[in-house]
Amino acid sequence: MADDLGDEWWETQPAGAAGSPGASDGAGEGDTEMTQQETAPGPALSEKVKPPQECFLIQPKETNEDATKTRKRKKKKITDILAKSEPKPGTPEDLQKLMKDYYSSSRSVIELEELTLPDSCFLKANDLTHSLSSYLKEVCPKWVKLRKNHSEKKSVLMLIICGSAVRALELIRSVTAFRGDSKVMKLFAKHIKVQEQVKLLEKRVVHLGVGTPGRIKELIKQGGLHLNPLKFLIFDWNWRDQKLRRMMDIPEIRKEVFELLEMGVLSLCKTESLKLGLF
Repeated sequence: MADDLGDEWWETQPAGAAGSPGASDGAGEGDTEMTQQETAPGPALSEKVKPPQECFLIQPKETNEDATKTRKRKKKKITDILAKSEPKPGTPEDLQKLMKDYYSSSRSVIELEELTLPDSCFLKANDLTHSLSSYLKEVCPKWVKLRKNHSEKKSVLMLIICGSAVRALELIRSVTAFRGDSKVMKLFAKHIKVQEQVKLLEKRVVHLGVGTPGRIKELIKQGGLHLNPLKFLIFDWNWRDQKLRRMMDIPEIRKEVFELLEMGVLSLCKTESLKLGLF
């Protein structure tokens, strides 16, 4: 009976149960199988393809300082403009236009018309072929006679206006062939006090003055120089400095020239007792 129970008991136990014969072998094989199934690569899942996204580059904001620098770089200098342009002789129309542009913001239409000078007050303009002496000989053929008849102190017969003291000295040297025995005076501020010039004009007769508009204007204000005997006013119009600027291209000098013109020069031009020349 024991044998019968034993057989029944073995038959009712599941394969691989604890204590059953071959349990270790069966368990080992089952574990290996499962491990292989779990680790075996399955079919790859199809991933959703994401649509491409747009990428925007953000430009840095331009500061006021950067904008100012850009404007400064782009701004054309007068030197660049003049270097590309051919030299052209000045004309009376050039002076008239500069005067209107200068006074347009501060004068009425009627006042601007009063500033217009008659064509008859202008001498022949320099065509860029003359030296200063040859030009003055052409426009002032009666200079010798005028010089001999001039005896008033605190005055000159001719004023040559230029932009600097250095340029004034150059013009004085270049006018030698024209002036003859004329008395010439330097009328600029460099190394010369205005009171010294006033005393010199009081002591002797001067025929020709060469200088800058600022100093000439000051001499007129202080009563050291009278304009009534003046017959010729010559502008050093066409000469250019190292930066290719003409005298009237420099704002400070242009301002002084126009102020000088209003101190009696314009009224003398309208009476035709004074002639203007653009050298």
